[in-house]
Amino acid sequence: MDRSLDLQGHRHRLRDRFYRSGLDGFQDYEIIELLLTLGTPRKDCKPAAKAALKRFGTLRGVLEAEPKELQKIPGLGPNNIIGLRLIHAVARRYLEERIVGQEYARSSRDVARYLRHYLRDRTRELFLCIYLNGRNQILACKTLFEGTLTASAVYPREVIKSALAEHAAALIFVHNHPSGNPQPSEEDRRITKKLREAAQAVDIAVHDHLIVAGDEMYSFADHGMI
Repeated sequence: MDRSLDLQGHRHRLRDRFYRSGLDGFQDYEIIELLLTLGTPRKDCKPAAKAALKRFGTLRGVLEAEPKELQKIPGLGPNNIIGLRLIHAVARRYLEERIVGQEYARSSRDVARYLRHYLRDRTRELFLCIYLNGRNQILACKTLFEGTLTASAVYPREVIKSALAEHAAALIFVHNHPSGNPQPSEEDRRITKKLREAAQAVDIAVHDHLIVAGDEMYSFADHGMI
């Protein structure tokens, strides 16, 4: 059988499986392979998909890999790398936006449930702010700071400026601990105190500050610290 016809048949089978049942039954390398085919018209993408998965360990690892690291994988070209980065960026935007309009009425865990997959396994700290209206409906969720979070790195003025721009009546702060330990540090306590005082000065409530560490979570409100 002609190699090109065999390759096209394999791609059609992958795509047909996806059309029929989504990603159910797909192995991680097959998902990566399917993504790579979108940027590689006539080349077998399976070896590159398997090599990428072997190097980065998981599907998430591949999607979060830096372009300079992806370039080291034989068979990955510029279009493939742009495609992988785009999928990752779209997924992040989706996870942020899907909570807009949701009601924060029951507990902090309702919020953490939406953001856990977004923050879990991150290697850098991210500081997010969730903006709520007077009915506790979520107006927006934004990543405000990235990197090692200290009281000097998180600027209350910028947080309040963004809250006023969103016409928020209340805020929930969320950040992750890449270490896997959800317990708040002294810096976390100082940051929370500064942010709460800044919010109170403009009559904006702070409902909670959540720390996500893997599958675990710490809530300042649940521990009587808000």
